[in-house]
Order: sequence, then C-alpha cells, then structure tokens
Amino acid sequence: MNDEIIRVENIAKVYENGDISVTALKDVSMTVKRGEFIAIMGASGSGKSTLMNILGCLDRPTDGSYYLEGIDINEKTDDELSAVRNRKVGFVFQSFNLIPRTSALQNVELPMIYGKVRVREREATALKLLEQVGLSDRSEHMPNELSGGQKQRVAIARALANRPQIILADEPTGNLDSHSSLEIMELFKKLNREEGNTVIIVTHEHAVAEFTDRIITFKDGRIIGDQTSGGVA
Repeated sequence: MNDEIIRVENIAKVYENGDISVTALKDVSMTVKRGEFIAIMGASGSGKSTLMNILGCLDRPTDGSYYLEGIDINEKTDDELSAVRNRKVGFVFQSFNLIPRTSALQNVELPMIYGKVRVREREATALKLLEQVGLSDRSEHMPNELSGGQKQRVAIARALANRPQIILADEPTGNLDSHSSLEIMELFKKLNREEGNTVIIVTHEHAVAEFTDRIITFKDGRIIGDQTSGGVA
C-alpha cells in the first residue's frame, strides 16, 4: 500500500496584478506520508500560506503538479475540487472563522450540511466531536461566550466533521495565549497519534513547530530546509 498522501512536483504560483507579477512559490517539490505531523515555517511572505492554500485545494498552482491521495488536482473542475476538499481536508484558521450567532454544535455541523448528512446523524456526530475536543458541556454556547482556546477547539471539531484524512492549520495558535496554545498543540498531537490524522501546521513560532515530527522551512517561495524534529514528548 502506498503511504504517500500528498505529492507536489515543481509547483510555482504567480499572482498577476495588472502589469505586476508576484511569484509566491518557485519550483517547490515535496511529499507527505499518511500520518505525518508537519510544521511549515518561514517569515511573512515566504510562501508558506500560499502552499497551504494549494494543498487544501483552495487555490491552484500556476505551474507544476499536485497529487492528493493519487488524484491529479490539475485535472479537476472547480466543482470537483470543492467536493475533494470537503471530503478529504479539514481546515483550522488563526481567526477561528466561526459563525457568530450560531452555537458551537451548529458550527461543527456546518460541513456536514454541505455534505448532505442527515439531521440526526450530523447532530450526533457533532456532539461526539465536541466531546472529543473537551467541549461537550459547551455545545449550546455561542462563540462570544467562549474563550479563544475554546473557539479553536470548536474549529478543530468542525475540521473533523467529514472525517478527513488531512488537517491543515494556518497559524492555529496565533490568537491564543501561551497556555491555550499548549492545549491546542497537545490536541493536534493527540489527533495525529491516536486518530491517525495527517496534520500540517503553518507557523512562525518555533515552540509550536517543536510539537511536530518534521519541519519544512520556506524562504522567498522556495523550500530551504526539510528536517526531522525531535517532537515534544
């Protein structure tokens, strides 16, 4: 069985703005094995978030190839790409991206609504996921009634709603205090170790990257480092 879940071959990304071209990624190649826990690091503007958007099928490369579980993403229509994204990838963002006037439970249900999961099943799944992230007693709370760490836990539960193999997290601790950051990273580690999720985190914080097993470093749109991390025990 092939344990490769992501393969990127010589991808480039160029943004055109009138007469100005901005190259965000240059000749990037990498593979990710199923069940890896990876940090993508680099300064602002280094290309790491652009790569994350491509890996999550939110954007397409200008050049090169991207294979997700053997699927050639370049060959997919936008609708097909949306279906792949909803089924295979869960997203966690720095700003949580929760719907304000909607309970924690309903926020977690959202991807399952798009996936046309029946009402009873999605409610039961959402409750189970909130329990998994330690928030079973907060299911009816609105986002403004939750702490930053709790909001991110809801966001992680939502990312898991359609049972994706891959979790992509873009600066997931960026809006959290150090204690909440530690809790969130422990949760990601647990999802990776116990549930088998492939977890890829974009971060500029070394303390966050140290939780992962592999650190890929970007500079000026290129990979300049790819090394094994000790991982926080």
